[in-house]
Amino acid sequence: MAVDEEGFKVAMDKQKAQARAAGKFKMDRALDYTGAGNTFVGYEQLEAPAKIVALYVDGTPTAELKAGQTGVVVLDTTPFYAESGGQVGDEGLIRSGSATFAVGDTLKIKADVFGHHGSVASGTLAVGDHVTAAVNTAVRAATMRNHSVTHLMHKALREVLGDHVQQKGSLVNAERTRFDFAHNAPVTDVQIREIEARVNAEILVNSPTQARVMDIESAQKTGAMMLFGEKYGETVRVLDIGSSRELCGGTHVQRTGDIGLFKVVGEGGVAAGVRRIEAVTGSNALSYLQDLEFAVQQAAGTLKTPPAELQSRLTQVLEQVKSLEKEVTSLKGKLASSQGDELMAQAVDIQGVKVLAALLEGADAKTLRDTMDKLKDKLKTAAIVLAAVEGGKVQLAAGVTADTIGKLKAGELVNFVASQVGGKGGGKPDMAMAGGTDPSGLAKALASVPTWVTGQL
Repeated sequence: MAVDEEGFKVAMDKQKAQARAAGKFKMDRALDYTGAGNTFVGYEQLEAPAKIVALYVDGTPTAELKAGQTGVVVLDTTPFYAESGGQVGDEGLIRSGSATFAVGDTLKIKADVFGHHGSVASGTLAVGDHVTAAVNTAVRAATMRNHSVTHLMHKALREVLGDHVQQKGSLVNAERTRFDFAHNAPVTDVQIREIEARVNAEILVNSPTQARVMDIESAQKTGAMMLFGEKYGETVRVLDIGSSRELCGGTHVQRTGDIGLFKVVGEGGVAAGVRRIEAVTGSNALSYLQDLEFAVQQAAGTLKTPPAELQSRLTQVLEQVKSLEKEVTSLKGKLASSQGDELMAQAVDIQGVKVLAALLEGADAKTLRDTMDKLKDKLKTAAIVLAAVEGGKVQLAAGVTADTIGKLKAGELVNFVASQVGGKGGGKPDMAMAGGTDPSGLAKALASVPTWVTGQL
């Protein structure tokens, strides 16, 4: 088989670039803003008075936004957190009199300038208007729970898996936390349970969180975790959550207990040496566990067994299924064998070669092959095509005895038949398999085999 190595390399490089981009915050550089930076008050306030200093429609500055229009609002003061450090931007409302602007996302235009993306639900907004900016408190609270637990999870991962664990990317929103980290093996179920236990133990302590702003050198002396490859300014924010201490500019819960509950919902590889773990918290964790419980109860009800005994009952059912499958296979073999004996009488002699093309009722691919071998042994010098139909699909097997492959090839024979039933196949000169999607043409295709063999001989 040939492999397009250059094409693979290009595709892999593209995927790596996308993965790196997904792990970093977005910045809306398309907007040409030259004004002063805004004041972010979102650590302390979720609602604040502000003034509109710029408006944009399709990336172009405008004096006003009217009802129904989509655009970007820039304020002099904002409680909205702009996407950064893996945490998504805030949602909410900007209001001015009868005008309401629904914010669906908040992105950085510059490091200290936030753009509020959304649409005008009613009224008109104009540059210079005094407004009230209000963050969606429920979405912010859920996002904070997931962001705070990411710090605890990062620490637990290092404790359980080793100090080689380093953050490679993250995405924190109101639904879940997604965390990519350096590790060269799947995280086992036992390790996941240990990580969950450590994180939930920190949550139960319900210790207060603390954020301190200090210079980078002082932060380093505190032992705060710093992300490898990340660029930090002269002043940084050191965040203590439980026993975790990291540099972080995101929004967080006031106490670890505010997280509520932590549950890992997924783990897998995303690149060489990089794993991804996903988890939920609070009400999302409760919903996840309730859905699992409902699924277990439904399965237990179907199998008529208590939920606590579901595993043993499933084992019994699977053993029964295996036993029945063996029995079905045996019966199919016996049925095909009896059909094979009857089919021998249908073989026609063409220049010394016994030619047989027939349909085997209820056969599968294995039965076709087994029956083919028996027929070849009995017919001695032969070219055979056997077919079966199941679920609207055609299965074909072609066989040519060893003394005949100099004149006929099983692969060519099976493709000749398959081409008439919407399929193709291949195999060795003495045995080949094929499939098709048009059972309606099978009878005619099988009937054409003697003519094809005559032409080949």
